[in-house]
Amino acid sequence: MCIKRQTMPRGRMFLLSLTGGAYIALGFVFMVTSQQGMGDWPVGISKVIGGVAFSVGLGLVVVSGSDLFTGTTMTAMPWLSRRITTGQMLIHWGISIAGNLVGSLTVALLIFLAGTPSTNGSAWGLVVLTTTEAKVTHSWGQSFVLGILANLAVCLAVWVSIAGKTVADKVLAVAGPIALFVATGFEHSVANMFMLPLGLLVKNAEGAGFWQGEAITAAGVTKADFAAITAGHALWDNLVPVLLGNIVGGAVLVAAYFWAAYRRDEVTAAAAATDQASTSPRGRAS
Repeated sequence: MCIKRQTMPRGRMFLLSLTGGAYIALGFVFMVTSQQGMGDWPVGISKVIGGVAFSVGLGLVVVSGSDLFTGTTMTAMPWLSRRITTGQMLIHWGISIAGNLVGSLTVALLIFLAGTPSTNGSAWGLVVLTTTEAKVTHSWGQSFVLGILANLAVCLAVWVSIAGKTVADKVLAVAGPIALFVATGFEHSVANMFMLPLGLLVKNAEGAGFWQGEAITAAGVTKADFAAITAGHALWDNLVPVLLGNIVGGAVLVAAYFWAAYRRDEVTAAAAATDQASTSPRGRAS
């Protein structure tokens, strides 16, 4: 599968990356919707419900064959086997990130224009604000480690889904690992490409009517309470370290780990056989 992704036309690669970002954003939309009015529920239960709701996004990605950057980091495996070049891998990563970002931002803008944050007395938007604030107030190092853990779970989910033979198999395979990472609060760069811009939009572009909503009033918060939600914090304190952490989680802890477990000896033996053939008398004669 990784090899096919590397050899497809770059235009198609970008199109599949658009839907990868958009579908993860839709999963986050579902998660936010599930968290409205959950303040009286046990925290663990509410977070697990949100995690299961979010898993719909990766289910759509897997079944549709879309390109998600976090899963794309596993192309480190064919790179280690020298089946693709460093350039091919990095170009794919770059296209995937760009497409995921555009897809995520598109859904964020559509949700904002649809007026969804103001629904249910601004309860929907309040979930966005509190979620965004939690993400941008992590330290740089904490965001990096949370990114490692998130993509460990995501890449394992994708790995397991490959074994599925039916749509139901694949959807069920991704639900557990994704619910695990979301419920625990790990950080996913593509999901944050949706949530952080939407949080900035809600904070800075919603009018007085939003801030007078029933849920906002009941919570006793104002725009000033979300001062930490800035573009600088979103980019430097979250997206950059989370993206780097995701690369480590997928490319190292999953791809390189399983390459060492399953492929390294085979690749080394093949290389040795090639070298031996080229140095033998028959090989030199040919």
